[in-house]
Amino acid sequence: MSIFRTFWRFFISLRFRGDLSYWSQPVVKKKRDSATFGEGREIVAFQKKQTVFAQGNPANSSFYIQKGKVKLTVVSSNGKEATIGILSDSDFFGEGCLAGQPLRMASASAMTDCDLLRIEKKAMMEVLHREHALSDMFVAYLLTRNIRYEEDLVDQLFNSSEKRLARILLLLAHFGKEGLPESVVPKISQETLAEMVGTTRSRVSFFMNRFRKLGFIHYNGGLQVHSSLLNVVLHD
Repeated sequence: MSIFRTFWRFFISLRFRGDLSYWSQPVVKKKRDSATFGEGREIVAFQKKQTVFAQGNPANSSFYIQKGKVKLTVVSSNGKEATIGILSDSDFFGEGCLAGQPLRMASASAMTDCDLLRIEKKAMMEVLHREHALSDMFVAYLLTRNIRYEEDLVDQLFNSSEKRLARILLLLAHFGKEGLPESVVPKISQETLAEMVGTTRSRVSFFMNRFRKLGFIHYNGGLQVHSSLLNVVLHD
């Protein structure tokens, strides 16, 4: 079992513990505009393409993805948009508020229908200070993601756009994570892939056609990624 699923089960189990009275109410799925149940937490449902929060909004809560996929984007002062991450089940986002971030530095939107656990800053801080096992898991998660960001930077600085695209496709298919890879990548446009790779849509189209001809990927009701695509990443 991954550390992230362990985190989820531990977090949900808090409502059964007598020393955490503010988690005592049962978690029931609610729509986004419903009243918050329990103190400082709620499960909210977002439809595909719906905005979770926008860049510049007040940062007062963090989110845990129970089900679905979320895209993070940033917009520059001259209006240029870039995709900086695609998150899925068991991932957190918006946790910058815990470090004193007053405003959202990026926008988050649902790529698929999503069920998200929204945790207010105060509630999350109280639990992290009180529950050391939970705190350790959360720190481990943040460290793992920080390593991913460092790998992204190295990839951007030293690898070709073809290798960067191959790596992103493998990450989207969850190769290298615990459990079986999904192989089928969520529907994603070539424009979004180009933003993530740092190249043009035409170059992405060229490489995708090459990967398909070489048998690394194929389309069958969705984009399917094969482990043989690792050859592109590992080849010098």
